[in-house]
Amino acid sequence: MKKTTMRPKRKIITPKKCVFCDEQKTPHYSEVTMLQKFVSERGKMMGRVRTGLCAKHQRRLTDAIKYARHLALLPFIVRD
Repeated sequence: MKKTTMRPKRKIITPKKCVFCDEQKTPHYSEVTMLQKFVSERGKMMGRVRTGLCAKHQRRLTDAIKYARHLALLPFIVRD
């Protein structure tokens, strides 16, 4: 029988505190530069594990990003 070896998982370094809780702000669709920090270079939204946001602000962030995309402030996808 063959033995399978397990690869070590890559650890993603994440911030432990929510940025919006520290500044006592909420994500808003008009703050495009702030929203771009939470969108990957391919145009995808990053999850809570990578951003370090709390659940409340992550939900509001997704709504703000979607609304900004609808108003054409952010692109849906980035083509190379």
